[in-house]
Amino acid sequence: MDSRWNVEIVDRVAVVTITNPPANAISKSVLAQLSELLDQWENNEQIKAIVITGEGRFFIAGADIKEFTELQSTEAVAMSKFGQAVFDRIESFPKPIIAAINGACLGGGLELAMACHIRLAAHEAKLGLPELNLGLIPGYGGTQRLPRLVGRGKATQLILTSEMIGGEEAHRIGLVETVYPAEQLLDEAKKLAGTIAQKSAVTLKLALDGILSSEERSLSDGLDYEAKLFGDAFATEDAKEGVAAFLEKRKPQFADR
Repeated sequence: MDSRWNVEIVDRVAVVTITNPPANAISKSVLAQLSELLDQWENNEQIKAIVITGEGRFFIAGADIKEFTELQSTEAVAMSKFGQAVFDRIESFPKPIIAAINGACLGGGLELAMACHIRLAAHEAKLGLPELNLGLIPGYGGTQRLPRLVGRGKATQLILTSEMIGGEEAHRIGLVETVYPAEQLLDEAKKLAGTIAQKSAVTLKLALDGILSSEERSLSDGLDYEAKLFGDAFATEDAKEGVAAFLEKRKPQFADR
């Protein structure tokens, strides 16, 4: 089957565009393709940062509803767990993943975006979890990640009403980090990814590990873990290069080791 994900790698940044017309819906096969791509990206030393966006007017406008028509309860549980596993992989990925939300970002699309490390949105974007309109609930992590990002009360309101919000409101409540005009969004996402890609791949991984652990550990345990990661960073060649470059007033040349 043809991949619904188009990948272009320039200057160690992978720009990944979902192309599944008419609305870039996520089906089981599209999720499986994404899972395979994650394996490839993790092992590709030419990729240090990733931008995910959508083709046309849509980021991802939800799941492929046609797949729901004959789904039984046990099959729904399996589908949910598979989607959750893919998005968990994104959240814990050792390379930064940026969502460039160019248009409608609904249901599974928003759940994917929430799993990304950083979210940028167009002013014109529409974001929401409309599953209750179908007599369902979010199943790919929406009930868990949205409260962590925007607070329990706001998340409850958005999920129970199926309300869609624009990019500006998403930014105001902390769902996205920055908003841009649609025509500037992808360039800005690439610029951000390019800045990140100049850092050491080793310390990017360590920093992401530490950030993720902050949600899983007490402050005391998290600080102990950070100290361990700090020590791991000092054992790298790149730490020596970074310190030397600072003292010599030059740009570091990281070897990703």
